[in-house]
Amino acid sequence: MVSKVEGIDPRELQSLQIYLNEYRQQAEIFTQQLALLEEGRVEALTAIDAIMGIKESPADTILLQLGGGASVRARMVEPERVLLNVGADVIVERSSEEAVEYLKDRLTEMEASAKKVVETLDQLKYQMNEIARRLESGYQQYQMQQARPVPGENQE
Repeated sequence: MVSKVEGIDPRELQSLQIYLNEYRQQAEIFTQQLALLEEGRVEALTAIDAIMGIKESPADTILLQLGGGASVRARMVEPERVLLNVGADVIVERSSEEAVEYLKDRLTEMEASAKKVVETLDQLKYQMNEIARRLESGYQQYQMQQARPVPGENQE
């Protein structure tokens, strides 16, 4: 007895392919967001290290990087005070200790956000794998359906 393969609708396969493409785009966006969070985390850690280094350094001259590989030696007027960008181009002045605490709080927030993004990305990847599995199965069934002789046709 020949087992009957259920008819596969090509529109369903096309729909699954569209979903898979949309999930891939979403995964790319979340991956980029994760990279930005990691970059922000590294910058915050670097800033904390710099603030702590300034506090512990007896010298009042620091090496200030300007960008493009250029640096200057600069004298610190108030090494115990730090200017912080708290968002929306708002700059506040804080003590070194307050600045470090603020940066540590931001680190905690970024790590929590990164954890949520990773969880979402994992869910997307799981869904993408499920859709890819269903697509593969559907394509195989569709190919089998196309290769099967149609009953009632003259076969020679």
